[in-house]
Amino acid sequence: MIRLLRWLFPHPFLTVLLVVVWLLLQNTVSAGMVVFGLILGIIMPQTTAAFWPERPGGVRVGKLFVYGSIVIWDIVVANVKVAWVVLTVPNSKLKPAWIVIPLDLRQPEAITVLAGTITLTPGTVSADLSASGHYLLVHVLHTDDPDGERDEIKSRYEARLKEIFL
Repeated sequence: MIRLLRWLFPHPFLTVLLVVVWLLLQNTVSAGMVVFGLILGIIMPQTTAAFWPERPGGVRVGKLFVYGSIVIWDIVVANVKVAWVVLTVPNSKLKPAWIVIPLDLRQPEAITVLAGTITLTPGTVSADLSASGHYLLVHVLHTDDPDGERDEIKSRYEARLKEIFL
């Protein structure tokens, strides 16, 4: 019985997430939509299970919500900062920088969330991940202190992600 459940639901959280996203995209909850969402939620993880040799470890959901709140706040603040830079700093005075961030994170999911967070925050973009997965290359639109930017990313985002992903 457990083998059958493991085969049907190789990633149960992903199945639930797919059903919820399907229902949100359809903007309606009906028996047909729920059944179709379940079909998608079962078939998609089964067909992609071969690409997930290891299941991701646990996630501390409470800390994830705190992290999400911090990221949303940082996106709002960064929008204002980037708008200020665009409106007040002439192109000749811009100080863009490439920053190499050494990563303590080792889980691919955590590194992906970090790279996505950096890219979502206006004024920064994740450009590359080293082949070893130990360094992340980030471009910053305007900074006076590249080392300070690196330290802020490590303390504000990476340290929290280390606590979230078990």
